[in-house]
Amino acid sequence: MAAIPLKPAYGPTLGRLLSERWRVASRPARALALAALGGVIALVVAAVLTVQPASFSRGGPVPFGFRYAGLYRTAPQAGGYVRVARHLHGHLEDSFEVAPLRLPPYRTSLNVEFPLYAPTVVATLQRRYGRAFRLDGEGPSLSDWSSAYNVFYTVQVEGHDMYGRDVLMLPERHRARAGVLIAMLMAFGENHLLTYPLHVGGSGVLQRPLESFRLG
Repeated sequence: MAAIPLKPAYGPTLGRLLSERWRVASRPARALALAALGGVIALVVAAVLTVQPASFSRGGPVPFGFRYAGLYRTAPQAGGYVRVARHLHGHLEDSFEVAPLRLPPYRTSLNVEFPLYAPTVVATLQRRYGRAFRLDGEGPSLSDWSSAYNVFYTVQVEGHDMYGRDVLMLPERHRARAGVLIAMLMAFGENHLLTYPLHVGGSGVLQRPLESFRLG
């Protein structure tokens, strides 16, 4: 395609100016310019990936999936499925982790079984965090999940105070035993709307993965 003629009053074009400078530039200057261009492209790609939501899905006997943004994949606890987290100045600010959950056989309803099983979750947290762990409460989920139960607490991670909320979740099937445990952490003061650990996941970067979470 032929170039559109440009009136002399509006020239020379940026492309012509740059091409002339590129021809007379030394090899080190060209290499430096290409490296700078590569850095700019990398920053743009990183910014897009930060803004655009990512997703994770897992098949198998207990399939699940969720979306997230502003969080990055990192290694989960031993035996966990997946973990996404956010760090600020080298300190953990937010964490969303999914691990397997399996209840023992039961004949009653989950309204009875979840409170009976919750001490097992609390004992695991106490072993993990030691004296830095403080249980604040437990109870049924406040969302539309009828097969979910919460354990919420405060804890110190690397010397920093954090709110914690573990969600025990099973598929909505009769006498289901295999499900997932969603463990969330959020730093104190990270969100001014969050004043109690049960609110973790209700706002901020943890809201998207929790609200988008689908089990089974």
